[in-house]
Amino acid sequence: MTLSPTSRSTLTRKKERAATDRQVLYDVLDEAIICHVGLVLNGSPVVLPLGYGRHGETLYLHGSTGAGSLRAAAKGIDVCVTVTLLDGIVYARSLNNHSMNYRSAVVHGRARLVEDPDEKMHGLEVVTDHLTPGSWQYARGVNAKEFASVLVLSLDLAEASVKVRDGGPGEEPEDVSAHDIWAGVVPVQTTFGEPVSADYARVPVPAHISRGRDR
Repeated sequence: MTLSPTSRSTLTRKKERAATDRQVLYDVLDEAIICHVGLVLNGSPVVLPLGYGRHGETLYLHGSTGAGSLRAAAKGIDVCVTVTLLDGIVYARSLNNHSMNYRSAVVHGRARLVEDPDEKMHGLEVVTDHLTPGSWQYARGVNAKEFASVLVLSLDLAEASVKVRDGGPGEEPEDVSAHDIWAGVVPVQTTFGEPVSADYARVPVPAHISRGRDR
């Protein structure tokens, strides 16, 4: 399946970096850990980091019912969700051609407040397993008070764009031949350290947490 371009999701610069395969969108969303949600709140733009999870063509977002930004988004206003994976810092022989290798996804749409209890619980499971795989089955479940205090939104992935930059530096011809300056790429990777148990934890680190470091 291909991404459906709209006026908001069509790249205006570096169009050659656009990815059109929806699988690339899924891969970026599934690999990243947090997203940033942009919206206009009380006449002013706001961009906030949020936990999220993807199930099929739906992105689930969650947060406190006390969060004004989420309550505003739940009313059906336009929102923009962005996710970026930084893969490398690109060093060129000229400062102007320094760059980054990255994969970036932008989703436009109107978020929907999830009111059905079964779907809301499902959304919480999707978000939980995205950030902490295996925890939904392992940890204590959500009680009634906690369930009432959290707000879940869903956002359809129909209107989205993906932009990718990879490879080495782009150089001016005169810089390639005339300057004895190093050029190349410094890879950037997200790594997970060894789990640190809480002082009161008296059990070994579960396998699903240890495996999470290799995601």
